[in-house]
Amino acid sequence: MFRNTLLAGAAAVLVASPGYAQDMTAPEYPETRAQDVADLQFGERVADPYRWLENDVRVDEEVADWVERQNAVTDAFLARIPGREALEQRITELTDYERFGIPQEAGGRYFYTRNNGLQNQSVLYMREGLDGAPRQLIDPNEWSDDDATALAGWSPTKDGSKILYAIQDGGSDWRTVKVMDVATGEVLEDTVEWVKFSGLDWAKDGSGFYYSRFPATGEGETFQALNTDHTVYFHKLGTPQSADTVVFKTPDAPELNHFAQVSDDGAYVIVTSSSGTDDRYEVTLIDRATGAARVIVPGFDHSYSYVGNVDGTFFFTTNDGAPLEKVVKFDLAEGDLTWETVIPEAKETLGGVSLVGGKLVASYLVDAKSKISVFDLAGNPVREVALPGIGTAGGFDGDTEGSETFYYFTSYNRPTSIYRYDVATGDSESWAAPEVKFNPDDYVVEQKFYTSKDGTRVPMFLVRSKAVAESGEAVPTLLYGYGGFNISLTPGFSPSRLAWMEAGGAYVVANIRGGGEYGKPWHDGGRLLNKQNVFDDFIAAGESLIAEGITPEDGLAIQGGSNGGLLVGAVANQRPDLFAAGNAAVGVMDMLRFDRFTAGRYWVDDYGYPNKEEDFKNLLAYSPYHNVKDGTDYPALLVTTADTDDRVVPGHSFKYTAALQAAQLGDKPQLIRIETRAGHGSGKPTDKAIEEAADILGFLAYFTGLDLTD
Repeated sequence: MFRNTLLAGAAAVLVASPGYAQDMTAPEYPETRAQDVADLQFGERVADPYRWLENDVRVDEEVADWVERQNAVTDAFLARIPGREALEQRITELTDYERFGIPQEAGGRYFYTRNNGLQNQSVLYMREGLDGAPRQLIDPNEWSDDDATALAGWSPTKDGSKILYAIQDGGSDWRTVKVMDVATGEVLEDTVEWVKFSGLDWAKDGSGFYYSRFPATGEGETFQALNTDHTVYFHKLGTPQSADTVVFKTPDAPELNHFAQVSDDGAYVIVTSSSGTDDRYEVTLIDRATGAARVIVPGFDHSYSYVGNVDGTFFFTTNDGAPLEKVVKFDLAEGDLTWETVIPEAKETLGGVSLVGGKLVASYLVDAKSKISVFDLAGNPVREVALPGIGTAGGFDGDTEGSETFYYFTSYNRPTSIYRYDVATGDSESWAAPEVKFNPDDYVVEQKFYTSKDGTRVPMFLVRSKAVAESGEAVPTLLYGYGGFNISLTPGFSPSRLAWMEAGGAYVVANIRGGGEYGKPWHDGGRLLNKQNVFDDFIAAGESLIAEGITPEDGLAIQGGSNGGLLVGAVANQRPDLFAAGNAAVGVMDMLRFDRFTAGRYWVDDYGYPNKEEDFKNLLAYSPYHNVKDGTDYPALLVTTADTDDRVVPGHSFKYTAALQAAQLGDKPQLIRIETRAGHGSGKPTDKAIEEAADILGFLAYFTGLDLTD
């Protein structure tokens, strides 16, 4: 089972086996009520027959009944997939290894998360000194019977005496914030509610903390109402939330979001304001002693991100005049604020910078792979950090006074390892390395480039077993993409994808436009009126994989989540002939109404405004819900979502699935899998994640001919 062997011709065997493919054709779908609902927009009548499925499943009994009936059909179908149980067992085995988060030092104490392998939620630990005995502080697995309540973030005071932590319930974006006394383990009475899209940062003296929140929602609106009037507060320890002080708000601009950080010297609060998802910020510096506020970056024209400060010199990264980002600084003592370049724009994309021990640690993306460079505060190169190979490195947080920092490294064939690094000496040592139930050297990570429709050169990562790579045979291939919001897809480990490769398949990640792999130009090339480039890039990736003999014509599966779910839905409509199967996860599927729910209004930076004619016509042209092609043979599609997703509300997936099932799309199934007590992805218990991965990959394996039974 799951040998590293080639499964050439598996698709033909499946079709030839008596009753095998016949049993897995599209089942009888549950009936979905269609309404005569339509909007007249810019002279065009746009039908929306399943609008009632936008209603909250927790409130609307008809929607809840629809979900139950859909899940019953889907569950029965997935249970019949040959080898699905063995796949789940193998994913479980591959997931069962000890995992650590990056440690954070505070007052000589080291705080970090650990999962023993199959714990549903990772546990927060503390050590007195680097080599001290681990002591458990917070175990989220004790918080709920179904383990769907997660530790969503934490921050120790500078002296390490207290820990601030956030609780996430059922996958929701909402957070409840509490405080623990580290010495005693006592949870203090301090409780903060209605926190969302917020940092958590202590005052350096530990007297209280800064956070951002929205107003409380009305009854029945918690998971669907638009989020406006984001406000920064300061909570003083030992006081009720009602006494919290407003630090920053913009009542005249309720659409803005505000993120607060305390400066390294503790004297200032840096508030970064944004109007959407685009990297265009206004930055305000607030004197903690006087409350005086000074706008240091006006206008929402460019990205400016705080790195740190030494005395009165503040360091930021920015794309102002540098599409691939650079590091700049200013001296607060100067009367007129003057920005000076410290590290100029390079040929590679600057992903982030940290200030540790008098050094600037810069993370670059070189064709979507990590390169880490160390500079002094004048911008002079010091050294590069040697990494184990092609992969992703991150972390490098620390104190301006100490030289110690930690970072992680991961790749498609290597689970996350944690390293301790000294910025003064350049010494790097392993802090936590996992012991896994496979040999990473049995797999090959390659990077290839292909040409998109308009001639653009696009990179993709190709991962296979050595046996498959050396055979040169075409095998079932899973192609993954995202393509939006300046988010870069970099190498990372997944037990479920490794199980796919163990079974003989290939895994490919396409770094299509819309992401941040090549800075602002790459992002701009795949958003707004350029959004079709994203779909063209992904389609071209699939065509390239077939043309180069990596996958057979009937062996290509596609997968994407969130904006990537939109990607899968759009390309399935545009090129249904190219793909054998697909998984559209928690996708944005109705491009004309996305801005009406929760965080959807932020996405206009990438998608445009549905109420503006030019944007409307562009959105309608690719909206998955509105472009299902009746009378066309479609790939087998499994739509996945969750009932508590308040990022991309599940109504998107509900409506899209109803449209698929109502159309004549051939013999392959169009199903939806709806998780309960789960959200957009974060905080999902390990057992639920494993079960979902087995369902999805089992489905994709069957319809691409990847045999899970051998």
